[in-house]
Amino acid sequence: MLCTQQAPGQKECDNALRELEAVRGMLDNPNEPINDLSYFDCIESVMENSKVLGESMAGISQNCKIGDVNSFGECVGSASKALCGLTEAAGQASYLVGVSDPNSQAGHQGLVDPIQFAKANQAIQMACQNLVDPDSSPSQVLSAATIVAKHTSALCNACRLASSKTANPVAKRHFVQSAKEVANSTANLVKTIKALDGDFSEENRNRCRVATAPLIEAVENLTTFASNPEFASIPAQISNEGSAAQEPILQSACSMLDSSTYLLKTARSLVINPKDPPTWSVLAGHSRTVSDSIKSLITAIRDKAPGQRECDSSIDNINKCIRDIEQASLAAVSQNLPSRDDISLEALQDQLTSTVQEIGHLIDPISTAARGEASQLGHKVIQLAGYFEPLIKASVGVASKLKDHQQQMTFLDQTKTLAESALQMLYAAKEGGGNPKASHTHDAIAEAAQLMKEAVDDIMVTLNEAASEVGMVGGMVDSIAEAMAKLDEGTPPEPDGSFVDYQTNMVKYSKAIAVTAQEMMTKSVTCPEELGGLASQVTVDYSQLAIQGRLAAHTAEPEEIGFQIKTRVQDLGHGCIFLVQKAGALQIIPSDSFTKRELIECARAVTEKVSLVLSALQAGNKGTQACITAASAVSGIIADLDTTIMFASAGTLNAENDESFADHRENILKTAKALVEDTKMLVSGAASGQEKLAHAAQSSAKTITNLTEVVKLGAASIGSDDPETQVVLINAVKDVAKALSELISATKCAAGKAADDPSMYQLKGAAKVMVTNVTSLLKTVKAVEDEATRGTRALEATIECIKQEMAMFESKDAPNKTTTPEEFIRMTKGITMATAKAVAAGNSARQEDIIHTANLSRKAISDMLTTCKQAAYSPEVNEEVKNRALMLGTECTTGYIELLEQVLLVLQKPTGEQKQQLAVCSKRVAGAVTELIQTAEAMKGSEWVDPEDPTVIAETELLGAAASIEAAAKKLEQLKPRAKPKQADETLNFEEQILEAAKSIAAATSALVKSASAAQRELVAQGKVGLIPANAVDDGQWSQGLISAARMVAAATSNLCEAANASVQGHASEEKLISSAKQVAASTAQLLVACKVKADQDSEAMRRLQIAGNAVKKASDNLVRAAQKAAFDKADEDNVVVKTKFVGGIAQIIAAQEEMLRKERELEEARKKLAQIRQQQYKFLPSELREDNN
Repeated sequence: MLCTQQAPGQKECDNALRELEAVRGMLDNPNEPINDLSYFDCIESVMENSKVLGESMAGISQNCKIGDVNSFGECVGSASKALCGLTEAAGQASYLVGVSDPNSQAGHQGLVDPIQFAKANQAIQMACQNLVDPDSSPSQVLSAATIVAKHTSALCNACRLASSKTANPVAKRHFVQSAKEVANSTANLVKTIKALDGDFSEENRNRCRVATAPLIEAVENLTTFASNPEFASIPAQISNEGSAAQEPILQSACSMLDSSTYLLKTARSLVINPKDPPTWSVLAGHSRTVSDSIKSLITAIRDKAPGQRECDSSIDNINKCIRDIEQASLAAVSQNLPSRDDISLEALQDQLTSTVQEIGHLIDPISTAARGEASQLGHKVIQLAGYFEPLIKASVGVASKLKDHQQQMTFLDQTKTLAESALQMLYAAKEGGGNPKASHTHDAIAEAAQLMKEAVDDIMVTLNEAASEVGMVGGMVDSIAEAMAKLDEGTPPEPDGSFVDYQTNMVKYSKAIAVTAQEMMTKSVTCPEELGGLASQVTVDYSQLAIQGRLAAHTAEPEEIGFQIKTRVQDLGHGCIFLVQKAGALQIIPSDSFTKRELIECARAVTEKVSLVLSALQAGNKGTQACITAASAVSGIIADLDTTIMFASAGTLNAENDESFADHRENILKTAKALVEDTKMLVSGAASGQEKLAHAAQSSAKTITNLTEVVKLGAASIGSDDPETQVVLINAVKDVAKALSELISATKCAAGKAADDPSMYQLKGAAKVMVTNVTSLLKTVKAVEDEATRGTRALEATIECIKQEMAMFESKDAPNKTTTPEEFIRMTKGITMATAKAVAAGNSARQEDIIHTANLSRKAISDMLTTCKQAAYSPEVNEEVKNRALMLGTECTTGYIELLEQVLLVLQKPTGEQKQQLAVCSKRVAGAVTELIQTAEAMKGSEWVDPEDPTVIAETELLGAAASIEAAAKKLEQLKPRAKPKQADETLNFEEQILEAAKSIAAATSALVKSASAAQRELVAQGKVGLIPANAVDDGQWSQGLISAARMVAAATSNLCEAANASVQGHASEEKLISSAKQVAASTAQLLVACKVKADQDSEAMRRLQIAGNAVKKASDNLVRAAQKAAFDKADEDNVVVKTKFVGGIAQIIAAQEEMLRKERELEEARKKLAQIRQQQYKFLPSELREDNN
């Protein structure tokens, strides 16, 4: 026997057989995971190891034949290793198959391994005893120290892992604290061991003994805590069905191990005696059995892939549900859907809502399982399929109870869509199968999940709307409650944005909720049936707010702010729930005044809670919020300074007391220097915390306010007899305010950014401009009283200001609004005037002229640059024209700056040569202006018209008149007759008659004015009126006639509408109405006359004009008749009560005669007044409209 064991190759075979026997235990009861392999990793492992095993078996056979014992041993070793790998993979796969059965319960690994802790505790205690044992040798002491270090290190690592895995904060803290205690006591012990190793004295040994006590105590405490059953592993409970599914895998694996064992035993005898033919045939038989068993193992693992069987059965279930819903849809189409009488509509809606919500909650888990958690796939798809039968029943039940056929079909169609999207999800999940490496299926899974989510959202919106219509708001309340619950869930997903992004979104949704709550207060009184839709809107907005709130709370600094945001959003959620519930209650009983009061109180509470949420958000970004507030304040200051400049230019800016500028100079200088310090704080605040930034922003806003006030007082003290100097001073502080506004904006953008971020460079640039402008202000203040230099100083400030304006003009930022090319041209004309003034000032060299030029230039260039950019960015302008306009705007400004700099040179060296250069510079500016005007004309293309052309003005006025008439007509459309008690039938429709007649007139005059506009365009096209008329006076006169006539039609129609309105409301007489209608007819006649003067009588435009004029006349006549009839009827009804007493009767006669005389006198005065008005108007009428010319 001994000889056989010592023979070549025997030892390797025996080792292999022992290893196979050891791994066989893995297949006995696989209810715990063997390793961390996923199911698809197991398949890969089987494939790889089976390949290695095949090569090893061939090697065993080959090396037996040739007698290569060493190679034989190597092949046996690799075969053994491959078989162990196959067994492990088979055991893990069978465990995963067992736990993936829906009736099985997966186990879970414990937080810590109590056995590891107990062994470590025992080893540390033994080592500590050896350390303090007087008989221990130095080598034993070092060995004991090594054991202590090894086990304490392992315990600390285990504690660190456990604290990172647990969600229990108490356990987390305990593990961390215990690890610290063990580590500290170990460190103290190691110090004493080092001392003992250097000198084995009794004193050192005693120190060592004292140091072991805290370590032993800490390890014992940790071991006791770790043995808590809460942290222990829980084995899986595999169902009978799961065990049955495991069987084929386990049988194949056992068969593989058995045949492999026989093969190795046969090879062991063959290597000693390779010339034995019967043994070779036995080896071949075992080899075939091993191959067959591996093939059956691979087949069994592939066939039993977790979730596949469940996916198939779920697909069948959902297909059946789709057939059921299709049958119900057919019945609904033919109006034969039987109503369910065993349950209420509200209960059915609640059932449907909860089922759809549960389906929605399963979408992400199924998607995750299908992409990488095969063991969970079966559980999740069976859960999903289980919800579809109750979903179909509830949906058909709800549809059967709805009266509206369209609503029925909507419910059934959306339910079918949800079922079909779930079916697509199951097909994608089956394909993915939980294999993380099957990445080609992952996109299809994500797409199916998205479609399913959209289907869930659609049906939830329909449910909420249907519920809100009948006051059932349970679904909405659940949605809000669910959104609130999500706020308390653990760590949110890694945020994509910053706190400012989430803050912005939260402000938007919070304000939307507040607006809807206010609207609900109004609708509760006026239109309770609309409350349902508003309640649904609150639900949607709150759900979004909660999502953003969770992310904002996670990214807020410090953590207290995040906690405050979360708490206040939850408080708002409670308020929204009460509001939605009250809305539902009020819809059921709209007349319940008590519920109305409660709803209004709830709405107010929601508004208050929204303000609390907003204040919490502001606290989270205090500095940025302070910047926004400061920027708003500075914007107000700039507007105020513009107004002050207008007062100063008009010569009305005066000081209240007799004070001089010197009284204010020091104050201005001191405040300006304080502003420089604030600028430094702002720039440093961007890189510091929010507190410092907030303080800097508030301080700068306060200082610029003070500076503005003292400069205004200083400007007023100069006196209104020198308005130009006043404007120079105010412009200087306005430049500072504008620079501060830009600086605050740049600071807000740069807050919290890295030093190399582009926004930091913008901040530095803005700070530089700010300092430049403050310096310029200081120089201007010092030069104000120096008559010899103040003009020069004003010009220098203007040049700097224009350069800054040009820098803004050249930036890529689009303007806030656009303007017309006509407006742009109007602004360029100011530059021509300013250029002439600049040349004149250069030639005269008077400081007053220079100051005037400086102020005029600043405004002209600023206006031109603003309108140039606005016109260039108009959507109708093509890219080439836009770029040309912007380039020419820059060229014109550069030329103008050169002109002003030349004026400065002339002031310093007033030679004839320098003055000649002024003309050269001015020509360059004039050329640029001409090109700018041509570019503006190109912006309009073929539609370009000269805004100064009288015919263009005429057309504009006609179109304006048409617009005002249409506006009046819309106002008439909204009028209703005043409520009054019913009288005799013939008087019932008087107000209706008036309104209809007035509407007819408004419509007819609108058509008339548009026809006049068309006629005027036709005259221009025919050349009877020139675009740039040769007979400018004549054509201008004609245009004026047309304009005044159109204005008269519009004014008369407007008066008519007001009279109709007043008459219907009972505030005016029928006489006023008749007068207004006649005025419309008269002004219409004048418009027709004005158009006929130059028009071709047979043209299409004139024909339309004549028809429109006739329509106006007819409508006016109808209104006059209706009003006269009403007045006549009213006169008939005014019965006089005659007094019977003699004295009373005489008094009555006297009073009547007095009234008659008074009325006659008033009538005579009114006639005279009318004659005077007509005479005055006649003087100013164009010749075409005068009656003696016709």
